[in-house]
Amino acid sequence: MSLKEKFEAAMAESKNLPERPDNMTLLKIYALFKQGSSGDVEGSRPGFTDMVGRAKYDAWAALKGTSADDAMQQYIDLIESLK
Repeated sequence: MSLKEKFEAAMAESKNLPERPDNMTLLKIYALFKQGSSGDVEGSRPGFTDMVGRAKYDAWAALKGTSADDAMQQYIDLIESLK
């Protein structure tokens, strides 16, 4: 099974976790997913009134420079640890 296939399987599994992760873990899942699937963050940081968008942007921006393969593997490992 290739890394991409494992990543896609982990995406499917992330929707069926036994319990909802805390917000910080959810942000990490989001950031690793975006870095693994889209690469480095693009666009401008959301404004002060968009707190959720801003938190997501900051979490993704923190991974800038991480390779897509590394992000995919970290995503897979994180989902496995939450099962």
